[in-house]
Amino acid sequence: MENEPDHESVEQTLCAKTTEEELNKTFNLEASLSKFSYIDLDKELEFKNDLIDDKEFDIPQVDTPPTLESILNETDDEDDSFVLEDPTLLNIDAIDSHSYDTSSVASSDSGDRTNLKRKKKLPDSFSLHGSVMRHSLLKGISAQIVSAADKVDAGLPTAIAVSSLIAVGTSHGLALIFDQNQALRLCLGSTSVGGQYGAISALSINNDCSRLLCGFAKGQITMWDLASGKLLRSITDAHPPGTAILHIKFTDDPTLAICNDSGGSVFELTFKRVMGVRTCESRCLFSGSKGEVCCIEPLHSKPELKDHPITQFSLLAMASLTKILVIGLKPSLKVWMTFPYGRMDPSSVPLLAWHFVAVHNYVNPMLAFCRGDVVHFLLVKRDESGAIHVTKQKHLHLYYDLINFTWINSRTVVLLDSVEKLHVIDRQTQEELETVEISEVQLVYNSSHFKSLATGGNVSQALALVGEKACYQSISSYGGQIFYLGTKSVYVMMLRSWRERVDHLLKQDCLTEALALAWSFHEGKAKAVVGLSGDANKRKAIVADRMVEILFHYADRALKKCPDQGKIQVMEQHFQDMVPVIVDYCLLLQRKDLLFGQMYDKLSENSVAKGVFLECLEPYILSDKLVGITPQVMKDLLVHFQDKKLMENVEALIVHMDITSLDIQQVVLMCWENRLYDAMIYVYNRGMNEFISPMEKLFKVIAPPLNAGKTLTDEQVIMGNKLLVYISCCLAGRAYPLGDIPEDLVPLVKNQVFEFLIRLHSAEASPEEEIYPYVRTLLHFDTREFLNVLALTFEDFKNDKQAVEYQQRIVDILLKVMVENSDFTPSQVGCLFTFLARQLAKPDNTLFVNRTLFDQVLEFLCSPDDDSRHSERQQVLLELLQAGGIVQFEESRLIRMAEKAEFYQICEFMYEREHQYDKIIDCYLRDPLREEEVFNYIHNILSIPGHSAEEKQSVWQKAMDHVEELVSLKPCKAAELVATHFSGQIETVMKKLQNQVLLFQFLRSLLDPREGIHVNQELLQISPSITEQFIELLCQFSPNQVIETLQVLECYRLEETIQITQKYQLHEVTAYLLEKKGDIHGAFLIMLERLQSKLRGITHQDTKEDLSLKDVEDTMVETIALCQRNSHNLNEQQREALWFPLLEAMMAPQKLSSPAASHLQAEALKSLTMQVLNSMAAFIALPSILQRILQDPVYGKGKLGEIQGLILGMLDTFNYEQTLLETTTSLLNQDLHWSLCNLRASVTRGLNPKQDYCSICLQQYKRRQEMADEIIVFSCGHLYHSFCLQNKECTIEVEGQTRWTCYKCSSSNKVGKLSENSSEVKKGRITPSQASSEPVLDPQQMQAFDQLCRLYRGSSRLALLTELSQSRGSESSRPFSGSQSSSAFSSIFQNENFQLQLTPPPVTED
Repeated sequence: MENEPDHESVEQTLCAKTTEEELNKTFNLEASLSKFSYIDLDKELEFKNDLIDDKEFDIPQVDTPPTLESILNETDDEDDSFVLEDPTLLNIDAIDSHSYDTSSVASSDSGDRTNLKRKKKLPDSFSLHGSVMRHSLLKGISAQIVSAADKVDAGLPTAIAVSSLIAVGTSHGLALIFDQNQALRLCLGSTSVGGQYGAISALSINNDCSRLLCGFAKGQITMWDLASGKLLRSITDAHPPGTAILHIKFTDDPTLAICNDSGGSVFELTFKRVMGVRTCESRCLFSGSKGEVCCIEPLHSKPELKDHPITQFSLLAMASLTKILVIGLKPSLKVWMTFPYGRMDPSSVPLLAWHFVAVHNYVNPMLAFCRGDVVHFLLVKRDESGAIHVTKQKHLHLYYDLINFTWINSRTVVLLDSVEKLHVIDRQTQEELETVEISEVQLVYNSSHFKSLATGGNVSQALALVGEKACYQSISSYGGQIFYLGTKSVYVMMLRSWRERVDHLLKQDCLTEALALAWSFHEGKAKAVVGLSGDANKRKAIVADRMVEILFHYADRALKKCPDQGKIQVMEQHFQDMVPVIVDYCLLLQRKDLLFGQMYDKLSENSVAKGVFLECLEPYILSDKLVGITPQVMKDLLVHFQDKKLMENVEALIVHMDITSLDIQQVVLMCWENRLYDAMIYVYNRGMNEFISPMEKLFKVIAPPLNAGKTLTDEQVIMGNKLLVYISCCLAGRAYPLGDIPEDLVPLVKNQVFEFLIRLHSAEASPEEEIYPYVRTLLHFDTREFLNVLALTFEDFKNDKQAVEYQQRIVDILLKVMVENSDFTPSQVGCLFTFLARQLAKPDNTLFVNRTLFDQVLEFLCSPDDDSRHSERQQVLLELLQAGGIVQFEESRLIRMAEKAEFYQICEFMYEREHQYDKIIDCYLRDPLREEEVFNYIHNILSIPGHSAEEKQSVWQKAMDHVEELVSLKPCKAAELVATHFSGQIETVMKKLQNQVLLFQFLRSLLDPREGIHVNQELLQISPSITEQFIELLCQFSPNQVIETLQVLECYRLEETIQITQKYQLHEVTAYLLEKKGDIHGAFLIMLERLQSKLRGITHQDTKEDLSLKDVEDTMVETIALCQRNSHNLNEQQREALWFPLLEAMMAPQKLSSPAASHLQAEALKSLTMQVLNSMAAFIALPSILQRILQDPVYGKGKLGEIQGLILGMLDTFNYEQTLLETTTSLLNQDLHWSLCNLRASVTRGLNPKQDYCSICLQQYKRRQEMADEIIVFSCGHLYHSFCLQNKECTIEVEGQTRWTCYKCSSSNKVGKLSENSSEVKKGRITPSQASSEPVLDPQQMQAFDQLCRLYRGSSRLALLTELSQSRGSESSRPFSGSQSSSAFSSIFQNENFQLQLTPPPVTED
């Protein structure tokens, strides 16, 4: 059994009440019936809007419902079952056998049960809902069951039925009847009858609790009068003998009952009384021979729903092992729905349960049916025509197997899984509310009745397998309570009321969880709620009162459990965990009176708790969720933060609080001392409606240092910025730092601020103070931002007379302050005039500014006393012009002054207005900061549409005139420009470039693709003479790069280029060009001459020997490379004409070297000679080389001298190649022989059929032999009649011959080709076919070859060599590949099992 969570065990001890009063309260069934019924329906109608999920859909209706007879005659073939819309229902999960002990009464025959392990789980949310179910042991009934077993040999309990009475059946045939007080009222039956009838296997009590039906393990049925205890009927012929009663159920009609036996049949029992004689008529509703029913459930309606239109049909749901049926017993028998299962675990138990639910204002019955781990909900409703419609609702997927399903109310269901764990589920949200372990119940299982052990076990294997987990008769529900029958006890479970659930958490000391649960009741979000009725406001009030009680308890507990000793941090942490909960819930409940009254007083007893409480308020105040704080709390709050030195927090709090109840002067003083300027401004504005005083205070701080020309501190800069923002807010009608100024105050505040700014002198002015101190200070502090504030204010001004006056007045003051003083920078002056230009350029402008002022500014910017701030002055003037100030100047004068001041951007701006684009080129070329941008400018003018032909022509001409300047500026950009726009004028450009170095740089940029310019050389069409001129310049200025450049150049003539390189004596380049021309011998002679001259150099001088040898080696390597490149295309005589002179050249210095020559030099020359010999050996026959060497006087002396190593190496190579050839030939021969032998054996081997009957018609082949039909056997083992194969069209045409294909193999391989399974056949009579002109492997031989390849471990050596012989990029194919070989056959070397088995070559004896 799985371990139960701790809180569940606590719950068990808490809930096992012992007093009689508690038992009566728990078990007051009559009262709970009506109470729960009406509450359910009220609640369903109340929550009608969110009951149905959008995904719910209707099952299609049929025109004529099937008759019961047609369903009885259906075969229960699961392969042809109806497929549900949800494909997951068809999944068959892997089943793990899980054995465990069972408390089943038939545990000896229960065997192992299966437990399906599934990945999908419902969300774990026990912490959200607390304990939902209360479960109690019915001690009185449990004790009397045990007593009856001991005293009257009643046996163990086997079945239970509950109405206003409780009936318990026993294994010895007795029925014990208990009342609401757990008193035993009746003991029906006797052990003697029990010995005859067997155990009671099913019980049913009718609606008015007057009759009891008992079904027995041997098939009998008895009816008892529950008032008198008399036996009314003993029925023995209602169903076939020898089968146990699995279910017996009264319908709402007391004269009608349904029984289900272990044969799988269902019978209708009609009770009649004729002339005082009680009779019972039986009618078969479903025959077990057509599919065994193992669960039945009639629809019972509650008394208040007895007039519901559905009740007249007396609906009955039945579950067989393959489908669900819903039939109507009245007015006549009719089938209303069939619903097949998907594929299920055969050991899972089918379950059915009805309940009335409210959907869309209508109450209708809903049927839950499940088997395994999926629960389906079907809503049944009647339309106006009287027909019944069934709508499929959203189904429930679980991660466990069910053995019981019970509705506890219309929103909540209780499920029991196969390991005896209860799951309480909310049906709408499918959320799991609680799980409860009930293994202590020792639940009774009905396995022995399903196996019909009392009658000899004559049941089907399928029904016996389902019976392993069957506990239908051990669980009964009534009035919102569920009863569980154990081997020695009866337990009852019911939903806890909302108070109980909260109190249960409180008992466990889970106060936070209890508050969260209570809040979910308050908000109406809790699930399975019991005990809350009335309208929403009333319900909220009830829950809120309980939450307040819990909060007081919570506060007391927080103070009581506070650690007395230890660090202050420990106490703080304790209260930080506890106090925010109190604050949160008081504010959620909107009980600020409680929060700042009793709660605050209570927590103030502890200073740490008080501090934490005050800190908790901060986020609520900052988010404006908490307004109306009491003055005392507000004062304590500010003092607390001030004591903790958290002044930034104090400032943030003040600007969000209503501070009218505080001591304003004290708060202002605190703000000023702690530099809380935002808070200070806020207090002045809100507390005193005073908007000027804060400005005066801030001006007093920042004005003195600015007037003295000092640099401001960071603190003063922050104050200045705040001052600007504050002025901006006041003039815009917004409160600082957030919110808005009251509408009635806005005009007044604007006027006050303006009047303040334009004051002639400050309040306490000294005689030396200059006029307009406030405007002057702001201009000095940040001219641009101050003017931006004014510009925004001018935008907001309404065009009334006063506003116009204010604007003109402030403009005049600005001009007076800035123009008449020399202590403002050009930028500051420029900002002012840019601001003025923007204002003057507006269409509704009313400002007047003297134009001579603009001329003065122009003089000031263009004719400085010194040359400093040049770019700043130019930028300021440019901004002024762009802002609309151009209209204030005479343009010709402006251009003259700009040119004089070298303001080229100003000139460009003016020329552009006049479309004099050619003059702009001069501006760029004369401006050192922007000269490189001239290329992009020319390109844009010439290529972007929108400019006239005359404008483009003037720019084109200007560019041509300045081409030399452009090239010297940036050759690659100039070349790109020429190639794009002057491609036809290249020779003209070249003539203009008198400087040869410039010409060389230009041509290199133009012609050498490595320079990186993006030019299409084909479109350029440069003549070869230009390229040759470039090559000549290259030879002059960069001779080392000539060969590299020639390799990338295209357009040049070889003869002329060779003449140029000869002129400049670049021998290597000449040799390269001769080789390219095809004159290999000429190129070789030049290289040879170079080599010989260098060899002569080292023999006639002794200095720099190492350097000379390096030169010789480099030249020799280049010469060898020349010979190697071209030897492939020459005949033997031509090759010798190259290599032998080279060899001779290397050997000649050694003949001339004197004995005194350096030994090191001689060795080096011999080494170089050996290098030549090794290189030429690949192209010249060895005898020729040896003959030439031996004729040489140096190498011809002694016993072959130093060439011994060379000759021996040649001989070793020859031996190695000979051995390699012999080994390869031997391997190939051996591999081919083995393959052919095995192939022949496979092809000629007999075929062994798997069966002796045709795989299509399933008849033995011998029976149809008289029809002269041929028998066809395939190598796969299948056997057919040829006539059957022809009918299935299993033939293919191969090279004019008809071939057979195996029907089963080809049809099972859905994606493969038919030819992949084709095989040649062995027939009863085989006619020899004509041999084709070329040998082709037929399909059977191909299959034999494939089998051979599979048997042979590893790839064949022939296959390895075949793949190696092919190029890597080509597609690999197997040897002897036929039509079946894969087109995408992967490399055998990439196979993960590939192993290369290496063996040494065979040792040959000399």
